[in-house]
Amino acid sequence: MAASKPTSSARCTASSSSDGGACSCEAWNPTTVTGAPLDPVEARVTRAERQGRCGGPPCRLRRSGSYDTAAGGVSPAAASRLQPRHDGRRAGTGQDGGVSDDATVPFLIDAGGDAGTDPRTFAGGAADIEAAGYDGIFAAETSHDPFIALAAAAMRTERVSLMTGIAVAFARNPMTVAETANDLQLVSEGRFILGLGSQIKPHIEHRFSMPWSAPAARMREFVAAVRAIWSSWETGERLAFEGEHYRHTLMTPFFSPGPNPFGTPPIWIAAVGEKMTETAGAVADGVLAHTFTTERYLREVTRPALERGAASAGRDASTLGISIPAFVAVGETDAELAAAIQATKAQIAFYGSTPAYLPVLALHGWEHVHEKLHAASKRGEWTQMAELVDDDMLRAFSAVGSPAEVASQLRERFSGLVTRLSFSAGYPIRPEVQAAMLAGLRGE
Repeated sequence: MAASKPTSSARCTASSSSDGGACSCEAWNPTTVTGAPLDPVEARVTRAERQGRCGGPPCRLRRSGSYDTAAGGVSPAAASRLQPRHDGRRAGTGQDGGVSDDATVPFLIDAGGDAGTDPRTFAGGAADIEAAGYDGIFAAETSHDPFIALAAAAMRTERVSLMTGIAVAFARNPMTVAETANDLQLVSEGRFILGLGSQIKPHIEHRFSMPWSAPAARMREFVAAVRAIWSSWETGERLAFEGEHYRHTLMTPFFSPGPNPFGTPPIWIAAVGEKMTETAGAVADGVLAHTFTTERYLREVTRPALERGAASAGRDASTLGISIPAFVAVGETDAELAAAIQATKAQIAFYGSTPAYLPVLALHGWEHVHEKLHAASKRGEWTQMAELVDDDMLRAFSAVGSPAEVASQLRERFSGLVTRLSFSAGYPIRPEVQAAMLAGLRGE
């Protein structure tokens, strides 16, 4: 006789006591397939963590109540993730942006998976990335859907965070994104992070055939709409979101998945300019910086804009995460390093030719370089453009040297400044070189 399917239930409540409120989450299976009871798993957070996660999932939209998750329950692995963990305060660990509990590690270290590859290949690579000791995996939206790649990766991993880095928001609508993100939070058992980006006008209008206008304002409303949809599912209250760009006013019980036992996933916004960064500070859980970003730009432009946005919404900016995909030009031999430097200069030249990234160059007084790069790109002189990137510009954008030297430079530049970091390279890096950089970042 087949064993009966376990049933389960969970509840999450939020209080508003004099200390600012606290969350408590409980998740349990009354019976296992053998009929033996499981002990309750409880997670509690302090006021400082209340705006982050209650055992991982956010609880600021939760209301008192209970819900049934008989369709699958909470696995032991998921239950372990419902234990207390820190938020994105540049200390601790958490899916929303914090760094490792190991005090020697200044930030979480992610790997940028290539969602341009077959999702089946991506899933196998994700398992290897997890085994190598990374904290999270990004899937970019290029020639394949990043959500599909991460769904496949969720089935092959148990520990790492899974992030869209990024999914194009304006190619979709808030309802479809809310549904997909909710399901990925389910299949990953609470490990999903929704990273959204605006893309640029030509792609939105001509590749996706979708409207483009006021990207920062539209993104703010997009995120608010997604959260309103999740809240409707969570509470059962009427969906009544009406904005300038999006309107969602219908959600019948038949189409509602109900509360997610792992909570709603964090939302991060990709930003370069100050307006979009302020938007991230106001409505998101973190900002995804562009790889064409220097330490100086992060300190003097990105972080102040994030803080302004947070202040405008009455939020504490220290609870928000900052992720940087850092350029690395790394090699163990002279020939390997020379090739890495040339490839990195070519990448810097490519981004530097784009008007959208001019503010980064302007901060350093390199406007004239942008003008030359932009003109060369119009002529199709892609190979020659790398010659316009001198060593000073290279080292402003990229860590350069042996694996140990690169790790040391990254720690020095970004400790206390970012909460997540990944390597960005336009050339293949041998696994042993990646392992050496990872070990160096971890102080091993």
